[in-house]
Parts: sequence; C-alpha cells; structure tokens
Amino acid sequence: MSDELISILVLVVVFVIATTRSINMGALSFAAAFGVGELVADFSADHIFAGFPGDLFVVLVGVTYLFALARANGTTDWLVHASIRLVGGRVALIPWVMFAISGALTAIGAVSPAAVAIVAPLALSFAARYRISPLLMGAMVVHGSQGGGFSPISIYGSIVNGIVDREKLPGNEITLFLTSLVVNLIIAAVVFVVCGGLKLPRTAVATAGEEREDGAEAPADAEGRLTPARIATLAALVALVVAVLAFDLDAGLTSISLAVALSVFWPDHGKKAVNEVTWPTVLLICGVLTYVGVLDEMGTIDYAGKAVSDIGIPLLAALLLCYIGAIVSAFASSVGIMGALIPLAVPFLAQGDIGAVGMIAALAVSATVVDVSPFSTNGALVLANAPDVDRDRFFRQLMIYGGIMVVAVPPVVWLAMVVPGIG
Repeated sequence: MSDELISILVLVVVFVIATTRSINMGALSFAAAFGVGELVADFSADHIFAGFPGDLFVVLVGVTYLFALARANGTTDWLVHASIRLVGGRVALIPWVMFAISGALTAIGAVSPAAVAIVAPLALSFAARYRISPLLMGAMVVHGSQGGGFSPISIYGSIVNGIVDREKLPGNEITLFLTSLVVNLIIAAVVFVVCGGLKLPRTAVATAGEEREDGAEAPADAEGRLTPARIATLAALVALVVAVLAFDLDAGLTSISLAVALSVFWPDHGKKAVNEVTWPTVLLICGVLTYVGVLDEMGTIDYAGKAVSDIGIPLLAALLLCYIGAIVSAFASSVGIMGALIPLAVPFLAQGDIGAVGMIAALAVSATVVDVSPFSTNGALVLANAPDVDRDRFFRQLMIYGGIMVVAVPPVVWLAMVVPGIG
C-alpha cells in the first residue's frame, strides 16, 4: 500500500474514533500527524510542525478574545440593538444584512476570512439574543463573503484570474464573479427557509426592558448607554476594520493587540474574556489542519489530483476535480487548492472538449462554497464566535452542513457550467 493511501486511511480512522468515542478530533489529528509523519513519511518533528496553522491559531484566539471583551462590557448588546433600530426592528432582515455586508467587504478587497472575522461575532451575538439559528446566521455570513469573493477587484478573483492568465487559458472575470454570487445567493435563500428564517419576526420588536441572561429584567436604557469601556471597544472594532481593509494588516494579530490594550484599562473584562476563548475549538482546528499539512507535504493531494487528471473521459475528470477541490478545500486553503487544481485541468482543457471559462468557475465555486466547514478558516470563526451554544452540537451541524455542500454543489455547478461547454 502506498504512503498516500495509508495517510488517507488514517484520516478516515481519526474521523471514526472522534465520532464514536467523543475524543477531541484535534488531539487525535496531532497524534496522527506524529505517527504518519514519523513512521510513514520519515518526517522530522520540525517538518511536521511546519504544517501547524500559526496564522489561523492567532486569528481564532485574537478575534474570539476581542469579541469576548465586547460581550463582557456590553458592546455587542449595544451593537445588536443599534442594528435592530436601523432595520426598523425587523429581525428577519438581519441575516440578509449580514450577508450583504460580508459580500460587500470581500467584493471591495477583503479576504474572506477577514470579512467573516469582522461580521460573524456580531451576527452570532444577534442570533443568540433573538433565538435565531446560529447555523443560519453563520451560513449567511460565510456565503455572503463567498458571494462577493470573486469580483474582479477582490483578492480571490485577482488570484484566480492571475492563475488563468499564467496558464494562458481563456477567462471571463464577470462570469466567474456572477457564478459565485448567484450560487451563494441561492444557497443562502435555501438555508434561510430551511433554518426558520420565514418564521422570524417581521414587525418591530422591543429593544428595551428585555430579560437578561441572569433572569432579571434589564433597565429600559441599559442597552442604550455608551460607557467609556463600550466607547473604547467600538473604537477598537473600527480600528480592526480599518487595519484589515485599508492597511492589509493581519486580522488575528490586530485583534489580539486591540484586546490586550483594552484589558490594560479594564482588567476584569480582560480576565473574563480570556476564559471565554474557545480553546477546545482552537485545538480541534489546529490539530486537523496540522495533519492536512502532513498530507500536503507527503504529496497525497497531488497524488489524488493527478490520478483524476489521467482519466480519459474529460467530463468525468472535470466532475472529479470539482469534488477533489471541494473535499480538500473543506480542510485547507481554498485559493491554494484552486492554484493546484487549475493547472491540473490544463491538459484536457487544451483538448477543447471542456470549456475553460465554465470549468474554472465550477472549480472556484466548488472549492469555496464548502468554507462553512468547521475545519476551514471561515467555519472555524463561526464555530469559535457563537455564544451560548452547545459547541459539540454546533460543530456537528457545521460538519454535516459542510458535508452537504461537498456532496451537492460540485455536480450542480458541473451541470450548469461545465457540461454546456461555457467558454
């Protein structure tokens, strides 16, 4: 048995054990990375650690730390009520507002995880307050960010169009953008209906005198007051947006720096916030991605892609490449996967049997729509920032939802974009 097949089988075993024995999958994945890396691939410990997602670790810790502070001092409550007032108290509109904001941020140049890091904590705080499904709200934020993610001036769009130019393939920036936008908009509409969006209040709701988490009724003006801590936190959140969008600073490092600065002045809030960082989620995500890094270094991903590209039936190969993009992207960098798969598609695209424009759009959508998976950066941010949820249950919901996206979306976009031979 080849090393690549062994590494895939070990990944399956990790999933089975984690599911049946309730062991943190991240811890299992670290053990698997050590076992496969040392015994099968003959990697050193440093080589194995090279796959540790340090940037994602800082993003998860930094963003959850900052927004835990915002929850501790009441800033998120203030923002939730301000949002309600802006839409005239219509709760049903808020998920779509979050979809639109996320899409606008990525369309003008924010990377998808940065947009989700900014929007998801507020959206999920709103969901907790008004008993909206966190799966619905998280999906709306992620699909919104992917809907705008392939505009001609976006990061994703620029990268994919650059790969197309480098490989000397025909491309169409508008087709790529609209395909992603329409697919994500349709999925968001379906999720909105299935997850109870049509049952959300459509008339103005009370925003004062509500019951607090401790069971007491909050004073009518409690949520409307801007205390010094809230003002400083709002300024920090604005600074985060400006730093990420205008100066292209790392969202994780910026968030943790701002959280530390706030903690210096309000140490009680800071202490509470550190305890609310979702450390089991951090372990889960970082462990799984470390093992995926070992798979990548071993050549397992390239092994699967090349095996598919050697199939003599172009349409079948195109469908399988879309599936590989979806499956691998659920655990790894979406753009990185597209950067690897588009060149693999060049040989049969050159034959003229498959339209390049449709194939590239199908690959792009397949590799990004699955970012609701809890193992992707976007899904991990949603999982880590959801307050007042059964985290194990929410993790399973996101994993099942991500699995549905992996299974259902590739054949749909294949039928719509590849089979007609677009491009």
